[in-house]
Amino acid sequence: MATPPSVTPKSPPALQRMAVPGGYGWPVVGPLWDRLQYFWFQGPTNFFKKRIDKYSSTVFRTNVPPAFPFFTGVNPNVVAVLDVESFGHLFEMEVVEKTNALVGDFMPSVNFTGGLRVCAYLDTSEPKHSQIKNFTLDILKRSSSSWASTLVTSLDSMFDSFDAQLAAGSSAGYLFPLQDFLFTFLSRAILNADPSAVPEIKKSGYIMIDKWLALQLLPTVSINVLQPLEEIFLHSFSYPFWLVKSDYEKLANFVKTEAKETVQRAETEFKLTEEEAIHNLLFILGFNAFGGFFIFFNSLLSTLGEQKSVHDELRREVREKLSDNVLSFQTVQQMELVFSFVYETLRLNPPVPSQFGRARKDFELSSHDAVFEIKKGEMLCGYQPLVMKDPKIFENPEDFVYNRFTKEKGGDKLLKYLFWSNGPQSGANGPSASNKQCPARDVVPMTAALFLAYLFQRYDEITISSLSFTALKKAN
Repeated sequence: MATPPSVTPKSPPALQRMAVPGGYGWPVVGPLWDRLQYFWFQGPTNFFKKRIDKYSSTVFRTNVPPAFPFFTGVNPNVVAVLDVESFGHLFEMEVVEKTNALVGDFMPSVNFTGGLRVCAYLDTSEPKHSQIKNFTLDILKRSSSSWASTLVTSLDSMFDSFDAQLAAGSSAGYLFPLQDFLFTFLSRAILNADPSAVPEIKKSGYIMIDKWLALQLLPTVSINVLQPLEEIFLHSFSYPFWLVKSDYEKLANFVKTEAKETVQRAETEFKLTEEEAIHNLLFILGFNAFGGFFIFFNSLLSTLGEQKSVHDELRREVREKLSDNVLSFQTVQQMELVFSFVYETLRLNPPVPSQFGRARKDFELSSHDAVFEIKKGEMLCGYQPLVMKDPKIFENPEDFVYNRFTKEKGGDKLLKYLFWSNGPQSGANGPSASNKQCPARDVVPMTAALFLAYLFQRYDEITISSLSFTALKKAN
């Protein structure tokens, strides 16, 4: 038999070099028109989709809110990066810097954070960033031994209440109870503080944080409920801190008095001042943890309601792995299908949809299809709900595939493309003082897996509709 000729693998063709397409339009008019398209006429997802189609490129120039008329100090010009390849540059700290770039070129007044630039607004090159990031990582490490048990205790209280409501009626709304649960649980887990020690905080702490978050983010968030009033009153100017000053001072005092051991550790071990510790802890609790978990758990419950056909399979896995009926990080780590469900929810509904970074220097940015020259100082903007539907990475990207991330599907290899945490879920060094990745990259999906496992351990039937549980049948 003749020996077949050897074939030398061909290297992939060199990517085409091209100028970044798109533009910013006339001063004032261009940004205002794009703002109306973004918030009103198209919505964020279609805004970016239509421009991908228009320019036949996942990298292009455009404007993003906030903009004219009362954001005169904010530059809305960005380079959008909307496939996995181009989006990944946002995590390369050698070419991208994050100074005051949490929500783009717009930054809420530092009055909302005690007059300080908290860690989220610091670049990795700033010494204070390392101190605060290491402090945050230390908090999560210390709390890991009690995180699961604290979560279960808080869940018991919330679901006992839901069971009582369903026994007396046809539904139990979870929107506000979920916020109350998260505020209590996260205060205990992160701050080592109990809200019940301060009656006003126990009763209204989560409402105070809601208002504090809303006033900072309203100029950048699409609600699209009652236009044009939304454009006139929510997206045209930033709101003043004095509207929540009293609430913020009460929350800060709660951290100071009830989390004093955590504050003192920040001072002695990480060389932060008391004020730096208090206001960074409050931002971690309210913005990063409470805000992020609330958005994510809402998505998780909504998705669970829509995906009822997979409940039996999830329940079976949970109960097989929980032979001793004890929920812990160790036991849920064995629940591959539960984790896949969590990861797929994070893929399609990332808690923070937009990521920003400013070019630290001139560099070449690659997409799947081309190479572009980026100049120092240009702002990059990635919109994750589109990036996470990159058809060159994810098969059937628009569909919720509950077992996408299982080893059987080869999905464990996809985790390096799951970017919800401002970095990849795997395949990198993970959160550290040298990057801006969420310190809770692993804790968040683990907590969500615990949450799902708790539900399927406790109930034989779960029905969810319109932000309410309509049926919860307890296990025998």
